[in-house]
Parts: sequence; C-alpha cells; structure tokens
Amino acid sequence: MPPFAAGIDLGGTNIAAGVADLASSRLVSTVSRPTGRGRPWEAIARDMAAAVREAAAAAGLDPGQLAGVGVGIPGTCDQRGTALYVTNLGWTSLPLGPFLSRELGLPVRLSNDANCAVLAEGAAGAAVGYRDVAMVTIGTGLGSGFLIGGRLFEGGWGAGAEMGHMVIRSGEGPVCNCGRQGCWEVFASATALIRQTREAAEANPHSLLWQQWGGKLDQIDGRTAFDAAAQGDPVARQVVDRYLWYLGEGLVSLVNIFRPQILLLGGGVSAQGEALLAPLRRRLAEDCYAGSLVPIPRLAVAALGNDAGILGAALLLNPQSTVL
Repeated sequence: MPPFAAGIDLGGTNIAAGVADLASSRLVSTVSRPTGRGRPWEAIARDMAAAVREAAAAAGLDPGQLAGVGVGIPGTCDQRGTALYVTNLGWTSLPLGPFLSRELGLPVRLSNDANCAVLAEGAAGAAVGYRDVAMVTIGTGLGSGFLIGGRLFEGGWGAGAEMGHMVIRSGEGPVCNCGRQGCWEVFASATALIRQTREAAEANPHSLLWQQWGGKLDQIDGRTAFDAAAQGDPVARQVVDRYLWYLGEGLVSLVNIFRPQILLLGGGVSAQGEALLAPLRRRLAEDCYAGSLVPIPRLAVAALGNDAGILGAALLLNPQSTVL
C-alpha cells in the first residue's frame, strides 16, 4: 500500500486539503481554496478533486501515488460514500464519494469531520496513548467524535456520535438546523455563545459587552464575553456562567454514556483555555455518575487545530485506523 494519502476537510467556507505520511501520521502538504457555498455540488466536488491534485503536487507526488482520499464532511454520510445530510451546504443524499473517486481514479472514504478530528488527535495529538477518547468541537455547530478501544466509532450507517443533537432543554431555545428544539448545539456552540452575548449586550447598554464595541453587535464574537468577564463586567460574567452551564450539561451526559479516558475540546471557543476548562472540570467532578468512585476523564484542549480535520481524513485510508 502506498505510504501517502490525501485528506480533505470540507467546510462551509473553505476546502482544506493535504497529503499525509500514513506511517508517521504527519502532514507533508496542505492547501486551501474557497468552498463557494451555493454553487452546484458537482462544482464544489471538482474543486475538492483539484485541491487534492494541488496538495499532491506540493508534496512532490502524482495523485496516482496516493493510497486514496479521505473526506471529512460537516454532516452525515454512509459507507458507500453518500453525503446523506450536510445542512450548511444544503446537501442531501449526494454521491460525493463515487464522484470524487471517478474524478481522481482513487479510492475515497467519507466520514464526519469531528470523527476525522478525533482520529487525528488520537494518532498525533493530545490523545496519543489513550484508547477511549471523546472530542467535542465547538464552532458554528457542535460536533463530536469518539475512539472506543482505539477504534473510530461511527455508529450504524455512519450516523452515530451526533451528540450536538442531544436534547438538553426540551422545547426551549431557537429551532436547531435539524428541525428540533432544545438541541445541545443550540445552547453550547460558538454560534450560541455569540447569540447569547449579543442579546445580553443589547439588553444592557451600560455593560462592557456593549461599550467595548460601541454598540456594534455584529463585531461580537466568541471571545467577547470571556474577555469582558475577565475585566470584571458582571453582565459578561453571567453570560459566561450560563454558557458554561449549558456546555457542561452536555459534557456530563457524554461522560456518563461513554466514560472516555480523556475528553478533548476543539474549535475556537477552546482557545479560552483554563477560563473554560477549570469550571468544566469542577462540573464534571460534581455531576458525573459515581464521580467520587470512578475516575473522571482528563479534560484538555485539542492540540492539532485546523490540521486535525485534514490529517484525520487522510488517516481514514490507514488500515490500522479501524472503524467500529
């Protein structure tokens, strides 16, 4: 089997691709190009194939020298390579894998992008040495991926591990992209944190949340509430505490279901470091089942950043990266 494979991390904004050395679980090249959301899916898929060719050339390889291509998508897919449900691109039941395979003349394997991220962290990141790993990616949505006994868990039909759509507040909050109300993602994603911060700023024009941006709500991001709370703003402190409660609510359930050895947080919000981790560690210790008798997972920030999705996608082609 060739020692190199390509990985694609398909996002709503960018197509990120690279070539990985399967023996060392190391990226040897990366490239990126705009997704161009709203175009026909075939046009986006052709750009994905072009990104693979570009990444191979950057690695000094011909595409034919690759073992294949792994693709991480922000949604659900099956083992035939069908992109079943990709909400941020408006895709349902599209033959993405077979299309790419014909374009490139290579085997293509699809998985969820959070699955790819946890696979990479287990091979070369913060979870090296652990066999039971959970990862939650906090971004536009809330993704999750799991290694169980060192093997990637995808569930039946490749549709498992969607913890972001676990209901934590039945009948409350905005309607989720999935069409239901009360999903964890609606309360604990970066999108949710930004919404909660804007609502608090608008309701409290005396607060630092409002004043630091001069009332320009569109400039508020996932750091705003944490930054203002660190400066002593009580309104921001309330936003952060409420957000951490929502995030912790889902993490407690995740631990009670899977009891991983290590729990990783990725995505932009994870950059808050101990301001995020310390209160969540306390919450896990207090609320996880049998917390005083059974070890609580180590909670840490993922190490590989944006490269995790690309590397993990490429590792789908590694025979040692077995899947449950």
